[in-house]
Parts: sequence; structure tokens; C-alpha cells
Amino acid sequence: MITYILFILGFYILIKGADLLVDGAVAIAQKMKISSIVIGLTIVSFGTSAPELVVNILSSLKGTSEIAIGNVLGSNIANIFLILGVSAMFYPLKTKKNTVWKEIPFSLLAIVILGILVNDRLIDGYDFSELSKVDGLVLLAFFIIFIYYTFGIAKIREKMDDEVEIVNMSYLKSSVFIFSGIIGLVLGGKWIVEGAVKIAEYFQVSQALIGLTIVAIGTSLPELATSIVAAYKRHADIAVGNVVGSNIFNIFFVLGISASIKPLPFNSVFDFDIVICTVASLILFLIMFVGKRHTITKQEGFIMTSLYIFYIAFLVGKQ
Repeated sequence: MITYILFILGFYILIKGADLLVDGAVAIAQKMKISSIVIGLTIVSFGTSAPELVVNILSSLKGTSEIAIGNVLGSNIANIFLILGVSAMFYPLKTKKNTVWKEIPFSLLAIVILGILVNDRLIDGYDFSELSKVDGLVLLAFFIIFIYYTFGIAKIREKMDDEVEIVNMSYLKSSVFIFSGIIGLVLGGKWIVEGAVKIAEYFQVSQALIGLTIVAIGTSLPELATSIVAAYKRHADIAVGNVVGSNIFNIFFVLGISASIKPLPFNSVFDFDIVICTVASLILFLIMFVGKRHTITKQEGFIMTSLYIFYIAFLVGKQ
């Protein structure tokens, strides 16, 4: 019983830890006169992906690769269908040209590259497939390209400087926030991984299902909160950019780091979820040209949310 309580508590501590880490890091960055756009595109983006990163590293070390891979794929699908869908139902999400033509296609490229890297069995005829350490380095190389791109657009989008709240705190308080945040991430992540394994064993379902659903939705809560608040405050591009950026972070950085630490065996059942993730990215791109241009309307948000519910129902039904 205590394991399940810690599993639920772990999500709160994990997300609170990410929040403290971001606040502390942003405060120090601002004292060092680092541009707010750079802070937003790096520290804040990292912070919303930190839960997935910690859960994946701990899953990788524990040898539960299905939770690690399922967490990323499930989070990316939830980010597009659930988070953008729900956010759009609050307020239509109008995006900028850069997001439509560069960032969304880049997130689509990320899932296509992942699909190629993990299908050694289909492409080369090997007996098994895995995300190897070399594959991890390839993903990290693409992540570096993405970071280079974000710093490039930072020079163009300086008016985004007001998107990061000013955080005034001393270096000591900032350090305490960062240290506490790291402890929260590690502790919360540990409880989530252990709880996920126990739940899978108790209900006799695959770790893949737990990773794709409960763990994925739980670790996507920071993106959900950020996007809904951004939509409510009429900062639509932040809502979409946050989700698309997080999806890129999840594949190139989170899986890149995880695989670099320890190879992740790939279960072919995830090929279906890679296809769904690819379709979700394509749908997001096509929506930008259907109806109101470069905008996710409330009706489209409802459709996206419905597609996510059907997806989850299908996963549960096929167990």
C-alpha cells in the first residue's frame, strides 16, 4: 500500500522539484544578465521536460526500458492531443510562422528519426532492436542542432523577453531552490518508477501500458499547466511552442541521455505508438492550414482531445 501512496506523492514532489529548480536557475540567470528569451528556450524548456528525464534515467538504470520509452512516446502524444486540445478549448491557439514551418516539422523529424533508430529488426534483419549508446549520441547531436537553432531565433524574437517572469531572490535562496529541486526530482522519480513497476505487476498489465498512460500523463503535468495558463492569458504561441519544444526535448535530449547511459531494448509493440505520435504531429501541422490559418480552434481542440481519449481506450482495450 505504501508503494502506491508514494507513487502518487512522487508526481507532486517530481513536479514541485522541477518548479523549484526552474525558479532557482532563472533567478541566477537573470542576475547574470542572461537574456529572458534564452532563459525561456533553455532553462524553462528543460524544466518542463525534467520529470520525463529523471523518470527515464532511473528507469534505464533499473532496467525497465518499457517505462522509459513508453513515458516519452506517451508524453509526446499527450502533449499534442490532450494538452493542446484542452488548451485550445480554453482559447483558440494562434501560432507564429516560425512555429508552423520550422518547430512543428522539427518535432515530426524527431519522431521519424526515433522510429528509424529503434527498428534494427525491420531495417537490418537483426534478432532484436534497441536504442543503443551510439543511437543516443545521434539523438544528442540533433539536440545540439536544435539548441543552436533556438539561440538563432532568440536574436529575432527578443520581444518574447516578457514571457519569463522576473524572479528576485538572493544567490543563497536560489541555490537552496536548485538543490531542493534536484532532490525532489530524484526522490519523486524514484517513487514513480518503483510504483509503476508494482502497479504493472499487481494488475498484470505491461510496463509499456503504464509508461504510455499513467506515467506519461503524470510527467506531462508541467506542460499541461504551462499551456493552459498561457492560453488563458492569450499567450497562444507560448502554449504551442512549449508543447512542440517539449516533444523535441523528450526525444532528442531525454531519450538521448537515457540511451547514452545504458542501451534501451525496444519492444516492437511501441511501433504502433510511434505511428500514432507521427500521425499526431502531422495532424498538428495540417490543422495549421485547415479552417482558421495557423490557429487551433476550440472545435479542433475538442477533436484532438477526443482522439486522445480513443487512443487511451484502445491501449486499455487491447491488453
